[in-house]
Amino acid sequence: MAEKITPRSVDYSQWYIDIILNAKLADYSPVKGSMVIRPRGYSIWERLRDELDRRFKATGHQNAYFPMFIPMSFLKKEAEHVEGFSPELAVVTHAGGEELEEPLVVRPTSETIIWHMYKSWIQSYRDLPLLYNQWANVVRWEKRTRLFLRTAEFLWQEGHTAHETKEDAIEETLRMLNVYKDFVEEYLCLPVIAGKKSESEKFAGAVDTYSIEAMMQDFKALQAGTSHFLGQNFAKAFDVQFQTRSGTLDYVWATSWGVSTRLIGAIIMTHSDDKGLVLPPTLAQEELVVIPIFKTDSKTDVLRYAQDVTSMLRDRGRRVVLDDDDTASPGWKFAEWEMRGVPIRIEAGPKDMAQGTVVMVRRDTGEKVTVKKDEIVQRADELLKAIQKNLFERAKQFRDKHTKDIADYESMKQYFSTDSAGVSDSNSGFARGLWCGSKECEAKLKADTKATIRCLPLDDQDDINGVCALCGAPAKHRAIFARAY
Repeated sequence: MAEKITPRSVDYSQWYIDIILNAKLADYSPVKGSMVIRPRGYSIWERLRDELDRRFKATGHQNAYFPMFIPMSFLKKEAEHVEGFSPELAVVTHAGGEELEEPLVVRPTSETIIWHMYKSWIQSYRDLPLLYNQWANVVRWEKRTRLFLRTAEFLWQEGHTAHETKEDAIEETLRMLNVYKDFVEEYLCLPVIAGKKSESEKFAGAVDTYSIEAMMQDFKALQAGTSHFLGQNFAKAFDVQFQTRSGTLDYVWATSWGVSTRLIGAIIMTHSDDKGLVLPPTLAQEELVVIPIFKTDSKTDVLRYAQDVTSMLRDRGRRVVLDDDDTASPGWKFAEWEMRGVPIRIEAGPKDMAQGTVVMVRRDTGEKVTVKKDEIVQRADELLKAIQKNLFERAKQFRDKHTKDIADYESMKQYFSTDSAGVSDSNSGFARGLWCGSKECEAKLKADTKATIRCLPLDDQDDINGVCALCGAPAKHRAIFARAY
């Protein structure tokens, strides 16, 4: 119930965990850093996964599956790649009661095993492109973990594509970035900024990394998805060459891209409130809950009325549940279903039954409206669409309100200042400013403020006239700076 949730204003991190545990989305595993995803949490992942999978297939991609055990020697073939993942690797040295001849890495990502296979599958330009995706688990041995956001094992999808030309690979990289952007904004109601990562923030082994960045209610950024142009790095490491149209040999051009169960954390932190979980209707296990309100003498008739309302909605394809548990009070049920994030609550009591109406309550705003029984289906459709739209617009307004143009370093440091406990003493969010492209500037900002360059927005690189907000040198880019998860 709501009283179990720590208010955001008191402890945002505990508020987040309280919602996950009380809404029964996930729980802690006996293995440190791992989580158990409970049915209500997994249903969100299933709906998210199925919609994203549909969008992948609409763009010509196919699903495959590759082993979770990868020979250590594979990772060492791409030096930058293994260096980037080395601190997070889980390594198997013994199996079947014996020491292995070569240690196996539990998949942190699959570029190496996939490009090993691509070598035997690609001989000619006629074999290209390969547009493959896999839904899998991965293991990255994180030292500081948080449910959904950062765990030792998590679920994700990883796309791995092979192309004939550099131009084709770059086009694919940006296409999938836009697939992610459209998906999270339309389906998850997460407004994001799409952009290119700085050299310091890019994926280990990539030529260029692109991301979508969202703002959480504590003003921090969360990387919601990434798409990588890998150039010919992995093709060269695994000697994947193909015969070109002119009869010569060339190395294959590559991309990879992925999102994970981290998106569930983003949804919680973007939309939820001190009453509990708030979900976009697209993701809710139940779009509506019908709660009958009765006394002993009216119980039979009210229950029958509520069952009729439930059937009307279910017959029209709505995900609806009837809470007819007579051991809990209506008030307790209201709070419990608010905790679970059901978008619409329908109340039906003796007076409603007598008047042929119900009361519909929106989870996102708390607004109540009395609706005639024969208009329930139509009104439910309208309200669900309105909730979906409102959640996106509300999150976008929040992000825009907490995005500030900053022109100099002192202002930047002040914007990201913290008190002695390390808590932000201003409502800092995204800082938008010019940047010279220097790694030294970026490193100094991170050391001084813990803020990093989240991305260089793709739609905001025109008219770069001015000086770097960090050092005063001539600027080359416009960047989004923020603290991040």
